[in-house]
Amino acid sequence: MSKRARRTYSLDDIALVPTRRTRDASDVDTSWQIDAFKFDTPLIGAPMDSVTSPATAIALGKLGGLGVLNLEGLWTRYEDPQPYLNEITAMPVDNPIAATCRMQEIYAEPIKPELITARLSEIRESGVIVAGSLTPQNIQEHYETVVKAGVDIFVIRGTTVSAQHVSQNREPLDLKKFIYELDVPVIVGGVAGYTPALHLMRTGAAGVLVGFGGGSAMTTRRGLGIHAAMATAISDVVQARSDYLDESGGRYVHVIADGGQGRSGDIVKSLALGADAAMIGAPLARAEEAPGRGLYWGNEAHSPEYPRGVRTSLEVVGPLEEVLYGPSHHVDGTSNIVGGIKRAMATCGYTDLKSFQRSEVTLIPYGG
Repeated sequence: MSKRARRTYSLDDIALVPTRRTRDASDVDTSWQIDAFKFDTPLIGAPMDSVTSPATAIALGKLGGLGVLNLEGLWTRYEDPQPYLNEITAMPVDNPIAATCRMQEIYAEPIKPELITARLSEIRESGVIVAGSLTPQNIQEHYETVVKAGVDIFVIRGTTVSAQHVSQNREPLDLKKFIYELDVPVIVGGVAGYTPALHLMRTGAAGVLVGFGGGSAMTTRRGLGIHAAMATAISDVVQARSDYLDESGGRYVHVIADGGQGRSGDIVKSLALGADAAMIGAPLARAEEAPGRGLYWGNEAHSPEYPRGVRTSLEVVGPLEEVLYGPSHHVDGTSNIVGGIKRAMATCGYTDLKSFQRSEVTLIPYGG
């Protein structure tokens, strides 16, 4: 009786309801735009070493999406990260403690500013939009290197990021001042509720990440007792965006779903709930070109003090282009993701993402 909690819903708890009108899937436009940058698909490759390398960031960019490079990963710690990737992917999955210990040793190698510059330059030379990610604790040390290297979009991504961090031991990052001084759009997250999202929007962020990323590769819920029910979280942050739009006199902040979106149907529901785009890891980790070769892990898996992630084994379903655009040979939403999004939008009667956000959703009865 001393606590009051509301019922929240995951993406598995809801479904879309078609309207009276359907559309032709070939008429559907899945493009979206943040700041001056426009993309053919609302898909962002998560900044995880198992998902996005410089090569896959380039490939995803040429296929109409955005790949975000983890600037604290193997590519910025080692001149040649391939032997370490090979070692991580070869570790047996039935001994997670040994794997975690070895990953902590591998990722203990310091981040090298010259490698940050080299990796971002490699992506820029390909002609695609350049995006890189740092965690809040490493921004002060490395952001100037990132900006000088010519990043187009800057991502601040952590398990949870707040607009106000209080510390007695070190000077916290002033997010509002930091974003104001940058000359590039900044995407920040994750958040899982109305109030923290609204405060992040007030810092000047161009986009807010909803969720804690990682999905099946994270053990944060078991280790810290923290979890985001994604359907409710997206809906709450979308309401914060609407209220901030009125408060700011028309400034639109993009909502990007991040986590718990393992298949095309999950992404569809995130977009229908009001997300402008989806940051995904597992769906892209299933591509033949993915650095993890079917294994999936994030930064949390090798935290030196409190690891809360595991290497998750995924089935490799085909080349990246097939994962995104098909043709699909799978019946579970793991390939032709863009085709699945278009078909869902067309079935529900919408031809663009903004109108698709008005979709009707229904709760699925437990076990239904």
